[in-house]
Amino acid sequence: MTLKSMTGFARTDGTHEQTRWFWEIRSVNGRSLDVRLRLPSGLERLEPTVRARCQEELVRGNCTISLALKRDAGQMEIRLNEAALGEALAVAEQAQKQTLLEPAKLDTLLGMRGVVEVAEPDESEEQREAFAAELLAGLADALDQLVAARVAEGQRLEEVIEAQLSAIDTLVSQATAIMAQQPDLIAARLREQIAKLDEAGASLDPERLHQEGLLLAAKADIQEELDRLTAHVAAARELIASGQPAGRKLEFLAQEFNREANTTCSKAAGIEISRIGLELKSVIDQLREQVQNIE
Repeated sequence: MTLKSMTGFARTDGTHEQTRWFWEIRSVNGRSLDVRLRLPSGLERLEPTVRARCQEELVRGNCTISLALKRDAGQMEIRLNEAALGEALAVAEQAQKQTLLEPAKLDTLLGMRGVVEVAEPDESEEQREAFAAELLAGLADALDQLVAARVAEGQRLEEVIEAQLSAIDTLVSQATAIMAQQPDLIAARLREQIAKLDEAGASLDPERLHQEGLLLAAKADIQEELDRLTAHVAAARELIASGQPAGRKLEFLAQEFNREANTTCSKAAGIEISRIGLELKSVIDQLREQVQNIE
């Protein structure tokens, strides 16, 4: 099983009797699963089921799910709300007496909210349940499409992340090779500095010089950092191969990668190690951006 991205889109549609329906799902990055629903009036009862279905299929991501209906005109019934019309007419007559303006026209009264109502035909409980079942089946198809889209994007991300892990491996190997030469470089630097002090006539304690040399070598030793970077690469590959949602753990690993790279740069005793440390930080920054897209 491959990694899954948190980014995806899906759309399904269908027809139930004279009603067309459309599901749309969009998902983007998120620290947890956040589902936002837009359901037509009268279908609010579907919300608990829709949320439960999403939680079964998705682990993380900000998801917006919308359902739209389009009913044939023949299904709609236009009704006159006589009580509302009577109230509107009484208010209009009272206003006409007070202002001495012309009486309100019929189209004005009919345009007032609540006077004319568009009503859907009455449905039996069986009809409502059948419609709800078809809508939920359409939602299941949309979720399948969304998961497929997130898997496809996850495969692309996995290739990118593997290339970045390989780059980190290569840089660690280069730093390890340079580390083997580190004692000689430190010794050469000390001899150069001692020679300058001798020219200046300074008195030097050989024992103290030996201790300073050991201290410099200890400060410049980055073997532990390189070992931890290698271990983090192996841990990242294990997470990817596990087939489980790995986004959060990969984000934590990216932070650990960055910490080791920073320490490597701060302890660098030569230009080459500094260069490798900076390249590590660049690759790790790219890695961190990618793993933020992983479920």
